Order: sequence, then structure tokens, then C-alpha cells
Amino acid sequence: MTPKRTFDLVFSLGALLVMGLFIGFIWIILTAYYQKNGFFTQIRVGRNAKLFRIIKFRTMNDNPENTSTLTTATDSRVTKIGRFLRTYKIDEWPQLLNVLRGEMSVVGPRPDVPGFADTLQGDDRVILDVRPGITGPASIFFRKEDELLAKAADPERYNQTVIWPEKIRINKAYVTSYSLWKDVLWIVYTVLPVRFIPYQTLLQYNPSVSVYTSNTIKEQ
Repeated sequence: MTPKRTFDLVFSLGALLVMGLFIGFIWIILTAYYQKNGFFTQIRVGRNAKLFRIIKFRTMNDNPENTSTLTTATDSRVTKIGRFLRTYKIDEWPQLLNVLRGEMSVVGPRPDVPGFADTLQGDDRVILDVRPGITGPASIFFRKEDELLAKAADPERYNQTVIWPEKIRINKAYVTSYSLWKDVLWIVYTVLPVRFIPYQTLLQYNPSVSVYTSNTIKEQ
């Protein structure tokens, strides 16, 4: 067992012991609110392009007319309680179970729906050599992604031409410069505004000016 996997097991078990009752309580509230399972599962691409079901708290109503996998800040499918959970990333807590099962890591590239990570070519496929994470540099730099998408005239195109290529670059930098100590730091950075991330770290991952200097990022 690698040090990273050992860390994942210890962290996820400890977090579930501390947060288990809260997760169960939130699940009960959401199940009553939505009148269906408070957990939401979706197929994502994992390590070595293997598909798995990610577990999240349900935050949206079903809308047959809107089947987009992108969620913007103005998405009408997101409920009030769902928006609260998404703002504070509480909807991600159930993924500790994915970590425990070995499908995810605490830190790593975020798992995408089929059609993105599984289509990577050449050196970009190094991203698939690691387990996807609950948090990581790309998800931290793009923590206001829904607001960026809401400002775009064509969210789907903006995601494919700006956000997705930038995530690939950041995730490659994470994989190629990995260390367990850096994982610990990324967990700390997850709860801090981007401006508190050391400048040298920003230079290493070099998020594009168009993303990092946007108003939504600067206000964090």
C-alpha cells in the first residue's frame, strides 16, 4: 500500500467518524425535501479510465429540458438548500465513501463525466494514472467555476475551450510534481481563499490570467 493510499484511508475513516452523524442527518433532510434519495450518484471517469459511481448530496431538481452536465451560478435546477450545500462544498462530503472504497483520493484531479478525461491523448493521459480527488489544485483555482460559466455567452464552449484545457494543464502539474506533503497543503488551501496560496505555488501551476484575474476569483 502506497503512502498516499494509506493517508487516504486514515483521513477518510477519521473524517467519516467525525462527520458520519452530520452526513446521515443531512441525508435525512434531503430525502424528505426532494422526496427521493438524498444521495445523488453519477458515472465518472476514474483511475486508468475506469468508470465508477461518484456519491454526492442531491442539490438539484430534475429538469428533462435541461440535461447539461454543466452547472452555472444561475442554473434553475439548483434548489436553495442545494445552493447552500454547493457553496460550502458540503455536497462533496459523501465522496469520503468513494475514497474509502479506493475509487477516489482525498486530493487529485476532479473526476469528470465520460467524454472528457477518457478522451485525453498523449502526455495528457498522465492524469489518468492517479485516482481522482475530492479536492485538488484545479478544483481550488476553479472553485468559482459556476460563476465563470454563468458569465459566458456559451457556457459549453467556454468550458471546452478555456476551463477544460486549463484544468488539464494544472492537473498535469499536480501529477508530475506530487508529494504527500503537498497533498496536505492542498487540503489546507481548500478552506482558504486563493489569495492565501503562496505566490511560488501559483507560479508553478500558473493558472491562466483570464481565469485567475477574473472578478469572481479576486473576490474570494
